[in-house]
Amino acid sequence: MSWPDSVATFGAGRMGRSIAIVFAYAGYPVRIIDAKERSDAESDALCRAVAAETELHLQTLEHFGVIAPPQRREIGARIAFVPRGAAEHALAEADLVFEGVPEVLETKRACLDFASQRMHSDAVLASATSTMLVDHLAQFVHGPERFLNAHWLNPAFVMPLVELSPGARTSAAVVERLKRLLEAMGKVPVVCAASPGYIVPRIQALAMNEAARLVEEGVATAEDIDKATRYGFGFRFAALGLVEFIDFGGVDILYYAGRYLAEATGEQRFSPPAIVAEHMAAGRIGVKSGQGFYNHGQGDARVAQLAVMSRLIDMLKSQNLLRAPGNARLEFGASNQPK
Repeated sequence: MSWPDSVATFGAGRMGRSIAIVFAYAGYPVRIIDAKERSDAESDALCRAVAAETELHLQTLEHFGVIAPPQRREIGARIAFVPRGAAEHALAEADLVFEGVPEVLETKRACLDFASQRMHSDAVLASATSTMLVDHLAQFVHGPERFLNAHWLNPAFVMPLVELSPGARTSAAVVERLKRLLEAMGKVPVVCAASPGYIVPRIQALAMNEAARLVEEGVATAEDIDKATRYGFGFRFAALGLVEFIDFGGVDILYYAGRYLAEATGEQRFSPPAIVAEHMAAGRIGVKSGQGFYNHGQGDARVAQLAVMSRLIDMLKSQNLLRAPGNARLEFGASNQPK
């Protein structure tokens, strides 16, 4: 039996609208349920705003050739706005509900309590919170075994990653069901323990703060830092993951580089974590030793390197950054300036 038959977002803000497009694009009927009591006039205005923003996003996808005009209309027709007065019926019919109200604890409490009491017992409830831990929110949910966090990256209808964070009482079957559904829709779900910042925001916060420090210290301009991250980080870490890169470059390289930076800057934030020192002591230094964070076994390192290089070259070609050889020579005059 297929699942789900009906999807809803509880909260009509930016995230609720974006998730609705994801599921409508995949062929599901979706209800965007307003979580807030409003007058009829306010509700009508919100309904028009939701429809206008949804249409704008779909037009953007059409503009870039992702969908054709008939598909744009079909996708839009699958999305319906539901005012708070009709929320109970819409929640009772949904098999999968994403809570997407503002990051205010009392607002989350009220909405999760309201929604979970009105959903049928087999329905799955997920919070799209970007800050609150699943077990903190689970205490407001009736049936916490069917509840988890599902953190989407903006814009959700474009970005493939979804970070799933189950709680202590979340059923493993619920996690697997949602994970398989997202994969079938073309998303890339990952599962992480309840921890502040999940995976991407936690790493991202460190990187962004360090970039700001580089500007603050006068190391480079904001423009050059962004150029370095776009054409260095951007390509490299789209071709292979951060932990995978440690193994490819060598755990020993990270170990020595981290120690040097910590000493040179006097900042302990650069010091290698204990797990890196443990890998070093055990001789698990990555691809060249056969084991690091990953077990590379007896496989051919050259094959793995070629696979990464293939991804890098494909990206360079797509950005028109792979020039033909031998045609970039400059002639210099007496002033040592290009002619």
